[in-house]
Amino acid sequence: MKDFKQHFVIPAPPEEVYRALTYAPTIQLWTGDKVEMSTEPGSEFSLWDGSISGRNLEFEEGRKIVQEWYFGEQETPSIVTIILHPHKKGTSAELKHSNIPDEDFDDITEGWKDAYFGSLIDFYEE
Repeated sequence: MKDFKQHFVIPAPPEEVYRALTYAPTIQLWTGDKVEMSTEPGSEFSLWDGSISGRNLEFEEGRKIVQEWYFGEQETPSIVTIILHPHKKGTSAELKHSNIPDEDFDDITEGWKDAYFGSLIDFYEE
């Protein structure tokens, strides 16, 4: 199991970025795929038409999202924490993803950079 940490700068205020990460219709705008999302702790979510799924653990409006991502029959939960900070260019998103299965690490980290935050940054730059 491996951990991944990275910061991303998104050209939008933290409140907008939070909404883009938690409000299904907005997520669908920047991903282009079917989404299931709720800000209810304990609710399940699905992104990119089911390519990513898991359970929502914690939300702090405009600032923090904590989720468990599912990887098959993994014993130790894979936890994603995104903390949003105001930044002179918009928002600094602090990402921590723990307990990523070794065999999935490269795909997941590239996905974070390209598909997830890459798409979100592109959405706000257009």
